[in-house]
Amino acid sequence: MKNLMRYCLLLWCFFGIQAQTVLVTKKIDSIKKILSDNKLTDSIFAARQHYKIGELYRKYLLSDSAYFYFYKSEQIFRNYNFKYETAATLHGIAVCQTYDKDYTGSESTSIEALTILESLNETNDVKRYKAYINNNLGIVFNELGLYEESIKYHKRALELKRDLEGDFERSIGLSENNIAFTYKNAKQYKLALKGYQKILSNSKLLNKHPDVHILALGNYANTLYLSKDLKQLPGLYLKALKICDSTNDTYNSIIILQHLAEYYNDFNKKDSAKHYAYRAKGIAEAYNNDDLLKSLLLISEIETGNRSIKFLKDYIKLSDSLALSERLKRDKFARIKYETNKIEQQNIQIAKERMWLLIISIVVVLASVLLYIAIGQRNRNRELQFKQKQQESNEEIYNLMLSQNESVEEARDLEKKKISQELHDGILGRLFGTRLSLDSLNMNTSKEAMKTREEYIKELKIIEDDIRKVSHELSTDFVSGSGFSDIIRTLVETQTLTYNLDYKLILDDDISWDFVGNKMKIHMYRIIQETLHNIYKHAKASVVIISFKLKNNVICLTIKDNGSGFDINRAKSGIGLKNMNSRIKELNGTINITSTKNTGTQVVIEAPILQT
Repeated sequence: MKNLMRYCLLLWCFFGIQAQTVLVTKKIDSIKKILSDNKLTDSIFAARQHYKIGELYRKYLLSDSAYFYFYKSEQIFRNYNFKYETAATLHGIAVCQTYDKDYTGSESTSIEALTILESLNETNDVKRYKAYINNNLGIVFNELGLYEESIKYHKRALELKRDLEGDFERSIGLSENNIAFTYKNAKQYKLALKGYQKILSNSKLLNKHPDVHILALGNYANTLYLSKDLKQLPGLYLKALKICDSTNDTYNSIIILQHLAEYYNDFNKKDSAKHYAYRAKGIAEAYNNDDLLKSLLLISEIETGNRSIKFLKDYIKLSDSLALSERLKRDKFARIKYETNKIEQQNIQIAKERMWLLIISIVVVLASVLLYIAIGQRNRNRELQFKQKQQESNEEIYNLMLSQNESVEEARDLEKKKISQELHDGILGRLFGTRLSLDSLNMNTSKEAMKTREEYIKELKIIEDDIRKVSHELSTDFVSGSGFSDIIRTLVETQTLTYNLDYKLILDDDISWDFVGNKMKIHMYRIIQETLHNIYKHAKASVVIISFKLKNNVICLTIKDNGSGFDINRAKSGIGLKNMNSRIKELNGTINITSTKNTGTQVVIEAPILQT
């Protein structure tokens, strides 16, 4: 029957731990999935998720796994100079080291974490972690038997917790229990009892947090036992055990069961002592830690003969195994740190290599682009030089044509004046004299003579009027036809064909180009040529409209395209526009440019006619 009860108890503990393990595993898998989905693009996010996994492992005493994730998290936080997060992660590492009895390592890690926190502003979170780290140092020094140091750090932790904002009632109760527990280990039983009595008098704390009640009550009973005050025993032990059973607190029940076994063994009540010792061992087997070790030693003391020897051997074997395991864990921590550093160094080297590869690639690409630009620019320069030479040749031809036209016009003017003078001074004078002679013969009063003379006189007047009309026409500077219009038309046709543009040319018939000076013609020609070139180069237009109109003796030239437009303010500094302004200034004219993005550009030039 007893064996069956022990078996059932063992199964209950095992499945309880298994259920907790499954729950922890699900939480960890969930966090790992989050990490996988985010593909570690955010290092700080990854560090925080690693920290969460480490905390889950730590809370369930899986220190080696916890240490691995804590260390990964701490490296990232440290690299990014996240001081608070680094200190919090170091606290997790220190607690893991305490679990595995690496007290020197835990002390060093805790002091480093406290040093970091001391450099930060005293926020509630900073004070909270200071309290946790001081509490861990108190535990470390208690395990090392340095009780005064332990109590100093526990009291510092308690002081910090009492100053925190929020509900830290349970945490304060645990610190008070730790102080009393240290006094108990230091054999200062009066101070220990006083501390436990204070905790047990806080009914609000005990009702709200039964785990604190169990710890305080069990330790209070054990302090009474150690101080040989047995009046309330084993009642207090049994009361604490009852609370454990009601709250399913299997882990804390191990220590109470061991204390009950010790108590009954002292009074030589072997059956009760064995009952509680075996119960403690059954539960401790699920954890396989120091509590199981203590249970084996306790049973070896209670049992006799071969059974005592057997449990003593089991105790020695487990003690050696745990010692080896602890050493291996400490070595494993060192290996994790070494391997992580090694991986980080490799990652740094890979990052450097990738950086150099990226730099080399960029340099090669830039060199290729610059070479392409240089070749393209050279070809464009050659094309521009060719066009400039072509324009110079066209300008030279045009100037020669103008010069030739001027010579022809001068000769024509001279010839017209000569003919006009000849008609006016020669023929017209003689005819006028003849008319006067005939008029003087008009004294003949015969009807027939008078009629003949009158007809001659009329005919002479007609001749006189015709000659005067011819003379007047020959004496003017007007020349029919317009050679400049043909030159402009040829220019527009040639340029738009070259630039693949559709065009519309409007020439006002009221403009008599013969009255316009060569200087204005040349400037107008060049402005049209420059504008068409700019449209082709920059505007990406398909149609251009060019019109000449005459308003109040002012020639108005309008050039409009349907191109992409441009920022007029930025274009003011361009050399093309400067040349255009210079030409217009020489003509005493004005220029107005309007441009709209993706709509087009319009250039309006107005210049007074300059006489030849």
